[in-house]
Amino acid sequence: QVRLVESGGGLVQAGGSLRLSCAASARIFSISAMGWYRQAPGKQRELVANIISGGSTNYLDSVKGRFTISRDDAKNTVYLQMNSLKPEDTAVYYCNLEGKLTRHTATYDYWGRGTQVTVSS
Repeated sequence: QVRLVESGGGLVQAGGSLRLSCAASARIFSISAMGWYRQAPGKQRELVANIISGGSTNYLDSVKGRFTISRDDAKNTVYLQMNSLKPEDTAVYYCNLEGKLTRHTATYDYWGRGTQVTVSS
């Protein structure tokens, strides 16, 4: 079983920055994608940013130019640097890993418990 341990959320004023980290607790045979989703109250969960195998990145349009995702493969850790934060970025941010635990297992989606990001105006 894989546990995703998130850190870095908190309260920040508009225009400020936060850095989220997510570390996988177990060694992963192969990772198809790793990244961050968010869910604001009353809204659906949405992809914020991810890195897929090969290193390509995807970003939600509203965060392009403000957020940067990066990954440390040796540590099975993904980071989300969030700059120029806006009140509309307020949400619970969830780490996601899509991958195979071993050569013989299927590809699964693993989720962190979420970390709250609150941006005050």
